[in-house]
Amino acid sequence: MVNPVWLKTFCTLVDVGSFTKAADKCFMTQSGVSQHVRKLEDALSTTLLIRSKKGIVTTEAGEQLYRQGKDVLQTLDNLAVNISQDPGYEGEVRLMSPGSVGLRLYPHLLDLQVTYPTLTINYRFAPNGDIHNAILNNTIDIGLTTACPVNPNIQSEPIGEEPLLLVTPRHVKSPTWETLCQLGFIDHPDARHHAELLLGANFEQYQTAQLRPIKQSGFSNQIGLILLPVARGLGFTVLPANAVAAFAQQAAIKAHHLPTPVSETLYLSSLAGRVLPQRAINVANVIKEQVDSIDMHDKSKE
Repeated sequence: MVNPVWLKTFCTLVDVGSFTKAADKCFMTQSGVSQHVRKLEDALSTTLLIRSKKGIVTTEAGEQLYRQGKDVLQTLDNLAVNISQDPGYEGEVRLMSPGSVGLRLYPHLLDLQVTYPTLTINYRFAPNGDIHNAILNNTIDIGLTTACPVNPNIQSEPIGEEPLLLVTPRHVKSPTWETLCQLGFIDHPDARHHAELLLGANFEQYQTAQLRPIKQSGFSNQIGLILLPVARGLGFTVLPANAVAAFAQQAAIKAHHLPTPVSETLYLSSLAGRVLPQRAINVANVIKEQVDSIDMHDKSKE
């Protein structure tokens, strides 16, 4: 490899044309400049300069090294400037969240990207465990989860509450246990967990039944499709409020706020000890603002 310090001294020498001027510009002695040039020639096994009473003349190899070396030094300077800069709305921000959260947040983050076209939002939906692993592997900048990380290498903060809602076809006005049994359960990857939290807190029958006597009427692992069978009268399900609010066919479903409300805490997490770039910090702040406004909106309906 070509030592960049020697290369810079050599290019400066060619620029100013004398060892005396090069020494002054590089804050070195003339012997120091000569030593850098000699080390560079030894490293490349070629003569770079011809010294004369009139000054210096570059050999063909010296001229080639000067031209290409100037480009290399400029690239290194630009790299140093780019690394030292931390633009607030430029570059990629990688984040993951459960689908219910993403349905509400993603459009707002796209609005931010429209405002700042040099910002790139890389958003993926995933379950809590996958999000924690992605943080630990440093493949994302920000993770949003409904489970508090237990790994000390993940730093997190609670930023909001996401209510869980019982969702039935529109014609169900006041759901009873018998009504739910007749409808059947629309399953999804987090449905059992959500049902345990919400139904367990509101129906005594659930404590012993745990959905066993309720037939399963369907299953979907796509967050945007879970409520389609509910809208068609094929069953009920339990979903976070954000997923319910994002469903297009609101007139066909009924979201029930049960006597004992149940919410999941939403955590914003990142790799412990890592200093996030400013663009990721700005996106995180937008997320906090949107989560806060979503919370207020949902609570106003209770």
